[in-house]
Amino acid sequence: MTYVYPVVSRRTGGVSVGINLNPNNACNWRCIYCQVPDLQRGAAPAIDLALLERELAEFLTELLHGDFMQAHVPESARHLRDIALAGNGEPTSAREFAEVIGVIGRVMARFDLIGKIKLILISNGSLIDKPAVQAGLRQMAELGGEVWFKLDSATRAGLRRINDTETTPQRVLANLEAAVGLCSTWLQTCVFALDGEPPSAAEQSAYLDFIRLLVARGVAVQGVLLYGLARPSMQTAAPRLAALPDAWLTEYGARIEACGMKVRVSV
Repeated sequence: MTYVYPVVSRRTGGVSVGINLNPNNACNWRCIYCQVPDLQRGAAPAIDLALLERELAEFLTELLHGDFMQAHVPESARHLRDIALAGNGEPTSAREFAEVIGVIGRVMARFDLIGKIKLILISNGSLIDKPAVQAGLRQMAELGGEVWFKLDSATRAGLRRINDTETTPQRVLANLEAAVGLCSTWLQTCVFALDGEPPSAAEQSAYLDFIRLLVARGVAVQGVLLYGLARPSMQTAAPRLAALPDAWLTEYGARIEACGMKVRVSV
């Protein structure tokens, strides 16, 4: 299929139906841990909405009424958990983003899934200020959806090093506040060892200060989805990356919680 793919998700403990709006492997960021091969700078191509709707309906039919689960999914994970806009680049870079949400909403209604599974947008949050993206997020909110907003660093140097973006923490904060005002939003943060070292004390301190700022300002983020490396990066920096010990992730999650923010740790 062009747009639709299945994932057995370790974070949700079931099957996630992925929507890939970036089959051209194009993204406006270039995260150091990205698992997309041949990643290039750019935006999503034009989306064939009719094809997307057909693929999603056909695959949901196979999942819910066919033998896909029995044939391809471990017994413990044979649960449809969500539809997730993720894929091989930044989903909100699609010009048709709002129309895409409309398509997904129609298909969810056809299969009586609204309110029964999640609709998730996994995003770097960099385009939240665009009117078309905000229109899509309003529709997502009506479908009970949620945004997973990337925050891997709260320093400009860290954003440049990890995500290869020139954005600033101030811009991230503004876009995060906008996202929260439009749709239920979680932060998602990937932590890992770089050149054998975990995030520096300064990086950790800046991140925790950012969380404290959110709490102090009453930015109603649902919490932090904290996770580490589970699959190899496909970027040139891959040999420099390594997973951190589970105990490190758990301890860091406890420090985030101590700032007043709910945390879910995936080890």
